[in-house]
Amino acid sequence: MDKFNPIDMSLWQGRQDPEDGELALRWHDKVQPWTAGAQDTAGVVLLGFACDEGVRRNKGRVGAAGAPQAVRKLLANTAWHLSRPVYDGGDVSCPDDDLDAAHGRLAERVAAALDLGHFPLVLGGGHEVAFGSWSGLNLHLAGQGRVGIINFDAHFDLRMKQEQASSGTPFFQIAEQCAAQGTPFYYTCLGVAETANTQALFARAKALGVWHVLDEAMIQTELPALLSGLDAFIADCDHLYLTIDLDVLPAAVMPGVSAPAARGVELAVIEPLIAHIRASGKLRLADLAEYNPTLDQDNRSARVAARLVHLLTR
Repeated sequence: MDKFNPIDMSLWQGRQDPEDGELALRWHDKVQPWTAGAQDTAGVVLLGFACDEGVRRNKGRVGAAGAPQAVRKLLANTAWHLSRPVYDGGDVSCPDDDLDAAHGRLAERVAAALDLGHFPLVLGGGHEVAFGSWSGLNLHLAGQGRVGIINFDAHFDLRMKQEQASSGTPFFQIAEQCAAQGTPFYYTCLGVAETANTQALFARAKALGVWHVLDEAMIQTELPALLSGLDAFIADCDHLYLTIDLDVLPAAVMPGVSAPAARGVELAVIEPLIAHIRASGKLRLADLAEYNPTLDQDNRSARVAARLVHLLTR
C-alpha cells in the first residue's frame, strides 16, 4: 500500500465572486498540491492524519479519521487573507490498525516539510496524532534546541503506554522519548478539566514538571496572568509545537468530538493565546485533533476548526 493517500484537490471547491477580482479569492482558489522534496516557495503545508485507531484503543467514539477531508471542505470556502502559499500534502492513513507505522509516516512527512522551510499544519485524526507530529519535529531538529509543547486540551493525555499507544498516551510517549534521548520534556496543558483526569494523571503531570491550567481558570479576566505564564514557558524554549484538542472548547461550540466538554474554554480566551504563541516567532508546527464529523451538528465544529486553521496561518 502507498505510504500516503493521494492528494484530492477536488475537495477544494467553493464560491466564486469574479466581479471583485483578486480581492475576492478564497482558499480553494489558492491551495496547491505539494509533493515532499519539491522546491516550492516556503509556506504552509496541510497534512491530514486520517486515523482514529488511538481513539478506538482509548475506548472513545470513532469517526475522527474523516476529519481531514471534512475540515478541508469547510476551509475551501474560507476567505483568503494570507500572504504566503498554502499546499495540500495529502493524508497519512492507518491501514491494518498499525498506529506505530502511521506515526512513522506522519513523522517523515512533517520532517520533510520542515526541512524545506515550510510550516506544517496537521489535521487529525485522534489526539494520537501528537506523537507523530512531535516525532517529525524531533527528526528535523536532530537534538538542536529545546522544544516546548503547548497543548490546549481538557485532558493531560499522559496515560502510560501499556501494550499499545492510544489517543490518551501521546505526551507520556514523548516524555519517554525525551528521557531516552537525554532531552528535556517541556509540556504545558491549558484547559484541563479536573473531572476528566484522575488523581493519577495529576500526580504524573506533577512528577513530569508539567505546567497546567484548569478550565475554570481559563477565562478572559485571567488573560494577563495566562499570557505571563506563557511568556515564562516560552522563554525556556527554542522551538514550539502547538497542539489543539478541540474537546477543550465548550460542547455548544464544539459538539463534534468524542468527549464533549462539560465546561470548556471559550474561543475568546484561546484565540489571543494562539496569537501570542505565534508572535513569539518560535512556533514550528501545529495540529488540530479529535474533530469527529459523524458527531457534528450542521458543520458547526468543522467551521470552528477551519477558523482555527485560518488563525494559525494568517
